[in-house]
Amino acid sequence: MKKRRLSFWEIWNMSFGFLGIQFGFALQNANVSRIFETLGARVEDIPILWIAAPITGLIVQPIIGHLSDKTWNRFGRRRPYFMIGALFTTLALFFMPNSPSLWIAAGMLWIMDASINISMEPFRAFVGDNLPTEQRTMGFAMQSFFIGTGAVVASALPYILTNWFGVSNIADEGVIPQSVKLSFYIGGIVLLASVLYTVFTSKEYSPEELAAFEEEKERTTGVKMVAKAAVTPSQFLKNGAIWTIIGVAATLLIMFTDLGSQNEQLYIVGGLLLLFGIILIISGLLRGKSDEPTGLVGIMNDLLHMPRTMGQLAVVQFFSWLAFYAMWIYTTPAITQHVYGTTDSTSVLYNQGANWVGVLFAVYNAVSAVTAFLLPLIARQVGRKATHAVALALGGISFISLYFIKDPMMLLIPMIGVGFAWASILSMPYAILTGSLPAAKMGTYMGIFNFFIVIPQILAASILGSITRDLFHGQVILTMVLAGCSLVLGGLSVFFVQDRDDVYRLRK
Repeated sequence: MKKRRLSFWEIWNMSFGFLGIQFGFALQNANVSRIFETLGARVEDIPILWIAAPITGLIVQPIIGHLSDKTWNRFGRRRPYFMIGALFTTLALFFMPNSPSLWIAAGMLWIMDASINISMEPFRAFVGDNLPTEQRTMGFAMQSFFIGTGAVVASALPYILTNWFGVSNIADEGVIPQSVKLSFYIGGIVLLASVLYTVFTSKEYSPEELAAFEEEKERTTGVKMVAKAAVTPSQFLKNGAIWTIIGVAATLLIMFTDLGSQNEQLYIVGGLLLLFGIILIISGLLRGKSDEPTGLVGIMNDLLHMPRTMGQLAVVQFFSWLAFYAMWIYTTPAITQHVYGTTDSTSVLYNQGANWVGVLFAVYNAVSAVTAFLLPLIARQVGRKATHAVALALGGISFISLYFIKDPMMLLIPMIGVGFAWASILSMPYAILTGSLPAAKMGTYMGIFNFFIVIPQILAASILGSITRDLFHGQVILTMVLAGCSLVLGGLSVFFVQDRDDVYRLRK
């Protein structure tokens, strides 16, 4: 029994919802820093305000993945979560640009990002569930196409509304421009409609069918997904004690040195290390009361028993997402300062620069959408690892080149390399990963894999502000150069990943 090969349009339908999800995500990435600055945030405070995004992903995605693995009803396995997330994200998009104060806007970012994550995580597992091995790279590439397409329009919306339709792009101090507000309203409508399209045009395999598919794959390939023994209570407690000690030591180091006084955000890092240790200890105590690891214990058990390929990809993801997170939160202040020569968020020049950043984001997402379908063809020739490594290196060089550009129009050129890297980040790691995951835990492991996306974002939010202020003396463009170096390191680390299921290298 094998999974049926899906047609192009079936893959199109099951991926279409990502158009709306990325519409909301791109509006968030391109405009939230602008909203924060408009409501009075200082440049060095922006990373800590953005901490909401990675922390909500850290919490929400593994929980939703675990729950969706256990869900099966008349609406399906993953699709109920698509709908719930889309409804809440739409409401958040309508409220966000109307936030009356900075802290309410920061709170809305928590709600918006949590809602996006409720929909986004099951979409990743959806590809692993529905597509046979040889079509998974195409499936993730299709998602990348819709991510890029949605982000193109969403990122450029304020610019389009201002320059094509005459919507006001400036407002009184502390007030969000009408162009931004209207963009968020449009985004909410597009998101809900596109997700509902996927929900009503796609089908899902039952858990029993997925188990039969995996059994057949093991029989025909001889490769078994060997289940490791559950983590014992003592192992949980031992690991928990180690991480708790590390968390306490890190917090004390920050507290009693200049680190804490110079960068209070570092307390977040120490606190998360301590929290992780405590969660492992709690898991150990709960594990002793049950025969099978479920719920929180099950998630922690799977984390400690993650496949080898996932651990190797974690390093790649760390460098990749550290770079792109820095780009999302710092491109607006970097370009307005380095190219437009202003830091006054109320000035016409600043808002022109901020709108141009939206165009730049649209360009790299457009390139991502176009190159998404080229990546499977390239991977067929040189393999997924080499494809991803080259893409990350090209993106890193493009980041670094921003330092040498003063003409706004010339900024479009490096966005080509950034777009190529972004397309690869959204598809290749997942295509490599799914071959090493058991079908029954696809959602859980996809959620855990998100740890290696959000952890570098949390670190970036904790340290980039002080690096920009103290090491780079407020020259935000140097933070973009640092991000480029991180992306190059990510490309180099790809060569240490074991791709167990690279069907593109198997020539018949």
